[in-house]
Amino acid sequence: MNTQWNEQEIAALTAKVAALRASMGQVIVGQLEVIESLIICLLAGGHALVEGVPGLGKTLLVKSLAQATDMQFRRVQFTPDLMPSDIVGTEILEEDTATRKREFRFQQGPVFTQVLLADEINRAPPKTQSALLEAMQERAVTFAGQTHRLPQPFFVLATQNPIEQAGTYPLPEAQLDRFLLRIDVGYPSEEEEIAMVANTTHGALRDAPAAMDVAALLRLQALVRDIEIGEHLLRYATRLVRATRPAETLVEAVKKHVGWGAGPRAGQALVLASKARALIHGRLAVTREDIGAMLLPVLAHRVLRNFEAEADGIAMADILAHLLDQIKPT
Repeated sequence: MNTQWNEQEIAALTAKVAALRASMGQVIVGQLEVIESLIICLLAGGHALVEGVPGLGKTLLVKSLAQATDMQFRRVQFTPDLMPSDIVGTEILEEDTATRKREFRFQQGPVFTQVLLADEINRAPPKTQSALLEAMQERAVTFAGQTHRLPQPFFVLATQNPIEQAGTYPLPEAQLDRFLLRIDVGYPSEEEEIAMVANTTHGALRDAPAAMDVAALLRLQALVRDIEIGEHLLRYATRLVRATRPAETLVEAVKKHVGWGAGPRAGQALVLASKARALIHGRLAVTREDIGAMLLPVLAHRVLRNFEAEADGIAMADILAHLLDQIKPT
């Protein structure tokens, strides 16, 4: 652990994480694992791809996260006619009323915010989807040869409907790789659904109270980078990622059911997500449990099943379970 941290500051920061979870829990009924995954992604400095059928509260989930962290929030509804300039911005011609001089000025698009909700991202065509790629990776937008920096922190949460639904376009692999985690939102339990209906039909909807400010969030993101991970666990995480590649793996389930494995960025994501998970669980060092817990959300969108797996109904979770069973720390 870096010497810049002291016990008092670490305790104060971890208390803010607990307050953040509690704040979101006041608005979101159930979905505890989903809330935890979103916070992990935020603390790791990545972006999240949230998938689920319409009506499960994905938009409310993202909005409550922005409210609880007191960050600027914007939403873009992706549609088939959405253009890249509708996201990143465009140049407009302005005339100075005094000098009558005309000049072009860059008009910022909705991507210039701290929390961007790209709602139903897979309803827009690939050209528009890719407009986010530079912003997500470089935290900047280049237009007409000029680079415009985005606010910090910058957090993209994209929701998508299951690809089987009509009117959706699969995200390109290069953009999928820019998302740190893929988070699946499932149907609530019966009791949770009853509570959800009651909360949303009785009185006005509540906002999530602010639990931390941007300065605290940036410190938490820096703290995550300094969480310890042993050399054996670093090697373990890397071996797990490498074992998803059919050409070099020894895991039979991968050879049989995977068409394309994960790249090196997956290893980076797995380690960062594991560090963030360790922190929110009150630990300053990564454990094997952290790596195992983050394996599916990190690799679910980076490893592609082949036709045989899809035809046989083999889920990615099943393949990764075999991977965890056969690859052990050394």
